[in-house]
This record gives sequence, C-alpha cells and structure tokens, in this order.
Amino acid sequence: MRMESSEEEDDFPCIESVTPQSKIDSIYQSKTEKGIRKICFELLDLKDAVENLCGNTRTKCLAFLRLSEEVVETEHELNELRKHISAQGILVQDLMNGVCRELDEWSRTSGDVQEANESSQSSDYGDTFMNDMEDENMLFLENIDVLLAEHKIEEVIEAIDAKERSHPELKSSGDTSSTEPSSFKSALSKRKKMLENQLVEITERPSIGIVELKKALSALLKLGKGSLAHQLLVNSYRSRLRKSIEAFLPLCPCYPETYSATLSNLVFSTISLTTKESGAMFGDNPVYSNRIIQWAEREIEYFVRLVKEHAPPSDGAPALHAASVCVQASLNHCNALEKQGLKLSKLLLVLLHPYMEEVLELNYIRARKAVLDFASSDEGKPLSPRFASPLSTFATTSDTLLVESGMRFIYIVKEIVEKLTQLVILHFGANILTRISHLFDKYVDSLIKALPGLSEDDNLTELKEPVPFRAETDSQQLALLGTAFTIAEELLPMVVSRIWNVLNESKEAGSENMMPAANNTVELKDWRRQLQHSLDKLRDNFCRQYVVNFIYSRDGDARLDAQIYLSGVGQDTIWDTDPLPSLPFQALFGKLQQLATVAGDVLLGREKIQKVLLARLTETVVMWLSDEQEFWSVLEDDSAPLQPLGLQQVFCYIYYPVFSCTT
Repeated sequence: MRMESSEEEDDFPCIESVTPQSKIDSIYQSKTEKGIRKICFELLDLKDAVENLCGNTRTKCLAFLRLSEEVVETEHELNELRKHISAQGILVQDLMNGVCRELDEWSRTSGDVQEANESSQSSDYGDTFMNDMEDENMLFLENIDVLLAEHKIEEVIEAIDAKERSHPELKSSGDTSSTEPSSFKSALSKRKKMLENQLVEITERPSIGIVELKKALSALLKLGKGSLAHQLLVNSYRSRLRKSIEAFLPLCPCYPETYSATLSNLVFSTISLTTKESGAMFGDNPVYSNRIIQWAEREIEYFVRLVKEHAPPSDGAPALHAASVCVQASLNHCNALEKQGLKLSKLLLVLLHPYMEEVLELNYIRARKAVLDFASSDEGKPLSPRFASPLSTFATTSDTLLVESGMRFIYIVKEIVEKLTQLVILHFGANILTRISHLFDKYVDSLIKALPGLSEDDNLTELKEPVPFRAETDSQQLALLGTAFTIAEELLPMVVSRIWNVLNESKEAGSENMMPAANNTVELKDWRRQLQHSLDKLRDNFCRQYVVNFIYSRDGDARLDAQIYLSGVGQDTIWDTDPLPSLPFQALFGKLQQLATVAGDVLLGREKIQKVLLARLTETVVMWLSDEQEFWSVLEDDSAPLQPLGLQQVFCYIYYPVFSCTT
C-alpha cells in the first residue's frame, strides 16, 4: 500500500510546487512585448536610413545630370572655339602667304641686288609691322566675338565705331590695294552682319518693350541700316495693332453701336504714335514719310473692312448709329493727323462712302415699310407733346390710323436724325434730306390711295393694293389733308432743323475741314419745294376727285350740260336783271360753302390751308371746263346758235359764283 502511494506521489507532484499559469503568462508576455517594441524601433530607424539614402541618391543623380549637361555645353563651346581658332589660323596663313607672294614677285622684278637687299630688309620690317597689325586685329575680332556671344550690343557698336573712326578705309565701299585690310574688312563685315541679325531678332520678339525696341533701332541706325530700322519700326507697330484688334474683335457684339469708335481709336492712335516715333528717330526724310503714309493707308483700308464685317444689320437703327459714330471718330482722328503731315480724310471718306450709302439706303427702305404699314402698333414709340399735339387735333374727325401713321412718320424721321453725328450730317446731309423728302412723297402716295377713286379703273387698281382706311366724308378728307400739311410745314422742319443748323454753321465757318463736299450741298428752299410738290400732288388729287365726283353722277352722266344754255327751257334761263348762275353751278357753290364750313372746324387755326384749298378747287373747276371739249363743241355748233341770255350765263354767271366762294 505504501509503495502504491509513493508511486502516486511521483506521478502527481505536490500542488505547492506548481507555478501558476498567470505568472507564466505575465513573465513571457512582458518579454515578448519588449522584443516586439525593440524590433519596431529598429525597423523605424532602418526606414529613416533607407529614405535618407534614397533622397541622397536622387539629389546626386540630379547633380550628375546637371554636370553632364554642363559638360556637353562646355564641349560644344570648345568645339566652336576650336573652329574659330582654326578659321583664324587659316586666315592668318592666307594673309602671310599673300604677303610673301607679293614680296617674292617684287623681288624677282628688281634687277639690282642692293635694292633687292634693301627691299628684303624693309620686307623684314614690314613683316614685323604686319604681324603686329594682325595680332591687334585678331584680338579685336576675338573681343567682338566675345561681346556678340554675350549680347553686349552697345559695347560691340562702340568698339566697331571706334575702329572705323581710327581706320576710315573700313567704311569705304570699294576694295583697298592691300590684301590684309581687305580681309580684315570682310571679317569685320561678317561681325556687323551677325550684329544686325541679332538686332533684327530683338525687334521681332513678341514681348519686346518700347524702350528696348528704340535701343535696337538706334543701334541699327549707327550701323548705317536706316531703311531696315524704319521698316522694323513700322512692322513692330503693325504687329502691336494687329494684336490689339484681335483682342478686341470678340467684344464687338457687346458694343454694336460704339465698337467702330473703339476700332478707330486703336487704328488711328497707332498711326499717330508711329508717325511721332518715325519723326523723332528718322527725321523728315521723304522716303520714310512716304512709307508711313502708304502703311497708314493700308491700315485704314483694313479698318474699314473690319467695320463692315462686324457691323450690325445695315437695315437697323443701331447700324446707322454705328456708321455715324465711325465717321465722326475717324474724321476727328484724321483732322488731328493732319497736324503731323498725314492727310487721310479724303481716302477715309472714299472708303466709307459705299458703306454709309448702303446703311442709309437700307434704313430708308426700313422707314418706308414702317411708314406705309398702317396696321402696325405704335406702342413703344412715344412722341413728345411738341410733335404729338399738332397731329392729335385730327383724331376726333378722322380715322385713328391716319393720326397714328402721321406720328409714326415723324417718329421714324426723328429717330434717323438723332442717330446722325455732326460730321455725318456735314458730309451726307444733302443725301439724307433728299431721302427724307422721298419718304414724305411715298407717305403722300399712301394718303392719296385713301381718297375716293375717280373712276372704275382707279377702283380696280386700288383693289389690288388693300387700303387700311378710307377717307369718305369731307371731314375725313380734310383731316387727311391737314395731317399732310402739318407734317410738311410744321413738324418735319422742326425734326430736320438740326441738319440745317450744322450745314449753315459749316458755311459760316468756312473752314476747309468743315466745309461739305460739292455734291453734298442743298438749299432749304429747294428742299421745301420738294415737300410742296408732294403736297400739291395730294391737294390736286383731292380737288380733282372732289370736283369730278360732283360733276359726274354715279351713272357717269355729266350734270353740266351745254344744252341748258341753248334750249331756253327751264327756270335757270329766264332773263333777270340780276340773273342767277345755272342750277348745277348753284349746287356746286352750295357744296363748296358747306366744305368751307367743315374746313373751318377741322382745320381750325390753319386759315392758310383753307384758302389755298378752296382756291385750288375753283381752279380745278375752271380747268375742267377749259379742257371739256364736248361742252364747248355744243356751244360752237352753228346749227344751234347761242342766244344772248345763254351767252350771258356762260360768261357772266358761270365764273362769278365759283370765284365768290373763296370770300
């Protein structure tokens, strides 16, 4: 039993000798964490070392690449120097061979030994002198090459200028008798050509400043390249102008009425600046002045082409304003340029004249369509009381379309006149006034269509062209006449008074720059005569249709029959001490009196129009009687002779009532 127990004790030791698991875990866990942390720190140090190594490697690589590039550039410069030294050596060798050859030929031609010896001795001295000159010239050329490589232009010019002053033969165009100076002159010419190319390259840089440009051009002048310098000056300012225009052109649609003034300012200011710089640097040389003029003329042609390409539609009011602003601004600039000796006004007017004529013509067509469109609405076209009040008096007695058409006519003409500038009026005023008178004539033609027709043929013609309103009653017809007369004699002269003021001021000033062209002169009386002609046409149509509609019945039979003066039948032929005119003329006299009464109401305050109208009506009656051959043929027929009573009525009682209606 004890043995068994002892065996059991060996297999299962005592509980007190066993280490707890928690202790074991704490001991080994702490050692593991320390090891891991140590490894992490070592890894971080290794990472920093690797990053430093990579950065140093990258830096060294970049430095190596830069050194490689510098080595390549240095090798290239060394090769250039070797070529230059080789070329200089060849040049020196050629010079030496040429001198020796000349000396040998001179020695052989001399028969005297003593002279040959003396010549040989002097040749030795000459060789020494020439060698010194060669060394000096080589050093000079090398110095020039270094300065050219470093782009020290001013120092190069000063050195060349000093060399040419000390050796005047270098400036001569012909070859010298000596070979050495000629070779040096050729080498120096090559350097001057290289300098010239450098200066040209500088002037052609897109970002060159004005100061740098002037320095380069002055350097070319010192080199004797005046013509080239002036051409480069013109090219530079032309390039600047082109860039400015290209930058502005996308903005033209944003300023449809004033873009032309901005373009004009860009072009003419550049021309002015170029002219000033040319005069300051090159003086008053006629060759350079003519070059500036030719260039300015080309730029003006380009400017006019741009104005046309970017102009608003020519049939609108904005186009008229844009063209007016263009003419005004451009002519003002031309007047300023005349002080600098550039006379470009005539060329500008010649180039702008077709464009201005096109704009005026299309605006005239637009105005004519608007005036003849009686059905259009006049909303948005307000007129001041100064213009609207005289026409509004006819609104109560006539169709509203008639009054609206008159107001529309005045508004359109006023709109056109307000778009014109002073210089446009000065040079195109007569043309504008003529178009306005033509527009009024077209307006009068439209009013004539509103009058009653004279015959069936006229009515058929009118049916082809619809008329928006008809003036059927006497009051409507008188209102139509009054509207036309008010526009022609009151409103239209007020609207165009600005044009006449400008033209009259130019005549009084008498300045060459302000005087209008010979084909742009118009007299006020001639223009008023054109308006009066249109009014007479309207009035004559009214009088003719008024009289003819009375004389002829609706059936076409004439109410005035010559037989009433021959038959002796009827109350109107009874002899009386104070005989009355025939009945038709009594009716006509009553109708004219009625018309005069209506005219007094419709044309209130316009007595002149009333008197002229009634006088013209009587003239129309007389003219109709004078031209009515059928009426006079009855009276002249011998088969039915005119009796004394009829003769009395024909010559005494026909005309008296007609003329008495005007009193």
